[in-house]
Amino acid sequence: MCRHLAWLGAPRSVSSLVLDPPCGLLRQSYAPRRQKRGLLNADGWGVGLYGPAGEVARWRSARPLWSDASFASIAPLLSSGAVLAAVRSATVGMPPDETAAAPFTDGRWLLSHNGKVSRAALPPSPAAESTCDSAILAAHVFDAGPDDVVATLRAVAAADPDAYLNVLMTDGAQIVGVTWGDELSYLVEPDGVVVASEPWDDDPRWVEVPDRHLIRVTSAGVTVTDLELT
Repeated sequence: MCRHLAWLGAPRSVSSLVLDPPCGLLRQSYAPRRQKRGLLNADGWGVGLYGPAGEVARWRSARPLWSDASFASIAPLLSSGAVLAAVRSATVGMPPDETAAAPFTDGRWLLSHNGKVSRAALPPSPAAESTCDSAILAAHVFDAGPDDVVATLRAVAAADPDAYLNVLMTDGAQIVGVTWGDELSYLVEPDGVVVASEPWDDDPRWVEVPDRHLIRVTSAGVTVTDLELT
């Protein structure tokens, strides 16, 4: 399992989203508070963000987030109105290199997968950035189209009923998240919305998104849909 978050709103520094919160991704890399499977997330990390013209940029590593001093020195200088970041706890047998670290991209969307799925349930995809399960799953979501992410996950779950398929993604204008085996939480701030595997502090305004729900964040606000009703 992994931990991830997405931000949509006014530009914020990557440091303020990833490193600075008291219980943010940095702490979640070594001491997550709500992680059900796995004790820490030391198998890499990644940050994706959008530039002024909507261009996608990523910084990924196979090292633990807490050990990367160069990223800590640069993160305060990087800012964006749309950011997706993740820390990784690798499934046994999956590759350990940085290509297996989320977020994955098709050039427009950024996607992170928190969970695991048998690769036998995922037909090989030449578009996958890695041979790990998350990268192959991302390629299938991109291929089918992000608007059909729920249908894609249902098909994968039918092939692997034991899969955990928690997905968080953004195209720079919206956030889409699916809870499938775990929860998400979101916080509406005056300047934007953050969606995360777990709250980055103890602010009582955090709202939980239960399992088997879809969350969508746009400039118009936040909507949460029960997948059992769709």
